[in-house]
Amino acid sequence: MKNIAVLTSGGDAPGMNAAIRAVVRSGINSGLRVFGIKRGYNGLIQGDIQEMKMSSVADIIQRGGTILRTARSEEFKTPEGLAKAVNVAKIFNIDGIVVIGGDGSFAGAQKLTESGIACIGIPGTIDNDLAYTDFTIGFDTAVNNVLDAINKIRDTSTSHERVSIIEVMGRHCGDIALHAGIAGGAESIIVPEIEFSVEDICRKLIQGKNRGKLHSIIVLAEGAGDGVKLEEKIRSMVDMEVRATILGYIQRGGNATAVDRLLASRMGAKAVELLLEGKEGRVVGIKDNKIFDMEIHEALAMKKIFNKDLYQLSDILSNNLSD
Repeated sequence: MKNIAVLTSGGDAPGMNAAIRAVVRSGINSGLRVFGIKRGYNGLIQGDIQEMKMSSVADIIQRGGTILRTARSEEFKTPEGLAKAVNVAKIFNIDGIVVIGGDGSFAGAQKLTESGIACIGIPGTIDNDLAYTDFTIGFDTAVNNVLDAINKIRDTSTSHERVSIIEVMGRHCGDIALHAGIAGGAESIIVPEIEFSVEDICRKLIQGKNRGKLHSIIVLAEGAGDGVKLEEKIRSMVDMEVRATILGYIQRGGNATAVDRLLASRMGAKAVELLLEGKEGRVVGIKDNKIFDMEIHEALAMKKIFNKDLYQLSDILSNNLSD
């Protein structure tokens, strides 16, 4: 193992830059040449690759997004695209690649490994939707971004005595909604993993109003419904002012939190360590605050288990008589 590379793929996530920094500096410190592949697997196919130095990753640990850029590649999913990617890696004498991304990125890393290019995956996605690890890079920052929005929306919601629906990211996983909703004191949290009825939500809103609540916050994961449509439905059922806010990509932006910077740094260093040990086709994760690794195919086969205990806690806390 003499030359390694790093790429980011799929959706961007705060903390990716911290992971890139850790890979580059850990690799160089171990005597490796480290290359940066721009724009994910597209960049690998096109040879958009440059060697990185210690200075290449200066002053990026705090920055959101990814300095290597990211893109989704349909061509890479084809046998021809994969063959091009492997050939380019060999042209640059790249022995191993650290892939930072989600499940789709990991599937690509597995294909590259099977084709002779050693790969290690690092989980970088704000959704926290990978089952094998407690947390993914970017999740904590996204939750704090949502929490900041909840705090600000609550101010105006209280002033106007209205119901505020806050739609957050999470097509298949409701972790952002759950964690931010609890931290933000939301009255209702709607996630794709748990069935809900608008009638139950309306009943909760009326009960809250009857006990003197001036406002209510509903946090909705995008995979569980549409914020605007939910607003219209609630308006048709209760005599309350309701407003929906869709946070969108603001959740992905901004400086990474200390939690994400530390997690990314630990995972990046671990990925380089695995490549130096001659390991391949593995992903890095965290369990009980300990960094570990496992086979990519095993990680991708695991089913995400929703934290129902935490969800039940949110329901209990939102029914308290005092806020």
